[in-house]
Amino acid sequence: MYDYLIVGAGLFGSIFAHQAKKRGKSVLVVDKRQHVGGNLYCQDEEGINIHKYGPHVFHTANIEVWDYINDFVSFNNFQYSPMALYQGWMYNLPCNMNTLNKLWSVVNPEEARARLESQRVHYEKPLNLEEQALSIYGKDIYEKLVKDFAEKLTGTPCEKLPPIAALGALLPLRYTYDNRYHTDTWQGIPVGGYNPLFDNLLSGIALKLDTDFFENRDQLTSMAHRVVYTGNIDQYFDYRFGSLDYYGLYYEHELVNTRNHQGTAVIFYTGKEVPYTRIIEHKHFERGRQPITIVTHEYPASTKKGGEPCYPVKDSENHNRYIKYRELADAEAGVIFGGRLSDYTLYSMEQTFINALALVKNELAG
Repeated sequence: MYDYLIVGAGLFGSIFAHQAKKRGKSVLVVDKRQHVGGNLYCQDEEGINIHKYGPHVFHTANIEVWDYINDFVSFNNFQYSPMALYQGWMYNLPCNMNTLNKLWSVVNPEEARARLESQRVHYEKPLNLEEQALSIYGKDIYEKLVKDFAEKLTGTPCEKLPPIAALGALLPLRYTYDNRYHTDTWQGIPVGGYNPLFDNLLSGIALKLDTDFFENRDQLTSMAHRVVYTGNIDQYFDYRFGSLDYYGLYYEHELVNTRNHQGTAVIFYTGKEVPYTRIIEHKHFERGRQPITIVTHEYPASTKKGGEPCYPVKDSENHNRYIKYRELADAEAGVIFGGRLSDYTLYSMEQTFINALALVKNELAG
């Protein structure tokens, strides 16, 4: 009999498992995949760590989070500076002075601010993503970097998409020549990829991989006093109020017989004429020198067709549906719900650490 059954061997579940074991609790972790690590899992191919479920760059300005994760892994100093390709023109992301110079030939922040202000459309309260983006970025940036990309990802016209609360964070607008997407004090990729992090977090902990919780629910829950559930909250309650919607992604990995395919780790393809959303060249995350390279084409996909659920659809219908599931979760005896799928929220790794450690403090005080 275990003290805790943890459903999901991703970051949230693994942090809780490690802390519970550290406090003398017995823990069983189960996951439907054949590996631990959730979407952070890396697969070694030809000495290159492939981010199988899309690229993840750790970043934080929180010294407690930074010190905590460095107990398990060390980091390189990779700085995430993606590019965007639109109709043959390459732009820096975040949208910074290099981007604005390419767009308008402006060379200083004052010129750039004036040019952008002349393009902005002021809405008292933007009603959709198009109005929101036009009010923040103006016409040129919206049309080249937002419109086609958002419609390609969601399959919905921007004028029918709700405003995005975190749009400014997803596409930062900065009047500097700093090409770093993240400006946090500490950032990088763990040396050797993310797998060593999970090997250390889950060291000495009982694991059952390739195990579907819902196919073995009664047996598994009977093996522990309490459950920490990190999966889809709607699935736990058998979709009682209907499915929560996600914008999904799927990935095609390809070995390319060249040392350097695109010159950077990530290029977003923002135009509608290209079917994929971005190309990832994994060796650049760790400055690999292999004679070959491996790239991943990332495509938008319905989760019903096998894609990974990535971005919650934050419209009123899904929000109201989630609230109903949250009320059921709060009343579920003996079960703790946590992580991005249970909270129906896209968390950064930093926030996942903060949330998991807060749960540990609340659940396992002392």
